Amino acid sequence: MAATTTSSATIRPQATVSTAPPNRSINWRGILLHGTIIFFCLLIILPLLWVLLLSVKSIRDANTGTFWPREWDLTHYAYVIQERPEILYNMGNSIFVTLSTVVLTCICALLGGYALVHLKLRGRFLILSLLVGSLFFPTRLISLIAIFEIQSDLGLRNTLIGLVLPYVTLNLATSVLIMRGMFEQISPEIVDAAHMDGCNTWQTFWRVLLPLVKNGIVVLVIVNFVTAWGEYLLAYTLIDDQSVRTMPVVLASTFGGLGAWQYPRIAAVYIMVTTPGIIVFAYAQRWYMKGLLEGALKF
Repeated sequence: MAATTTSSATIRPQATVSTAPPNRSINWRGILLHGTIIFFCLLIILPLLWVLLLSVKSIRDANTGTFWPREWDLTHYAYVIQERPEILYNMGNSIFVTLSTVVLTCICALLGGYALVHLKLRGRFLILSLLVGSLFFPTRLISLIAIFEIQSDLGLRNTLIGLVLPYVTLNLATSVLIMRGMFEQISPEIVDAAHMDGCNTWQTFWRVLLPLVKNGIVVLVIVNFVTAWGEYLLAYTLIDDQSVRTMPVVLASTFGGLGAWQYPRIAAVYIMVTTPGIIVFAYAQRWYMKGLLEGALKF
């Protein structure tokens, strides 16, 4: 009987291959981009936060220069409203001028943008060239003396209408170009279909096209609101009467009576002036961004 010999096989453990973690490179471009955005956001937010905190500081904290108030004091807003009612009159002037400018500019820009795109106008290219060319000149500075002389002759100085008219005129070129960019995104077949259904020019504009450019209207409202609400040069030049002045002039001039005020009360006025613009943009920013994406700034 043959003896069978079995050699004991040596079992070697399998070598485990170690997988090193992937070498992830640092995205310096993304870090630089986000860092720049954060820097400019802080550059905008910190001064507003400083003024807001100053408006609720006590006089003692305001004089010591501490950033965070030790004592909260809201009486500065009550002082502005109760003791200085002329500030409310000036605020009302700013509201009237801004709303009038926004409404009139939007109406003219809507009609002008619609006409430049969907109506067969003679000299349309010339009109468009003049509108674009006017953007390359500092029209507010160039026309300042002429506006002053014209309003003096017409008796419009020291009137709110005398501010609304040049505001509308100077903002009209940009506004018409914004609405032209919006109307160009609408297919001509939509206009032709409306005409085939029996709509005239006005009905086509009002019922068909206007709902399609509502986001562009929001862009138009915000642009003109910011421009009119914070305008200083024309308001300072054309208005001498303190009761007719708008808030930017009152805030920037010691003639408004703010020079002798304490800093927390001046800060309270600043917060009252900046709050409406922040509220308007915060409410409408969704439609504003949609309007930009839909071509509101594609001249």
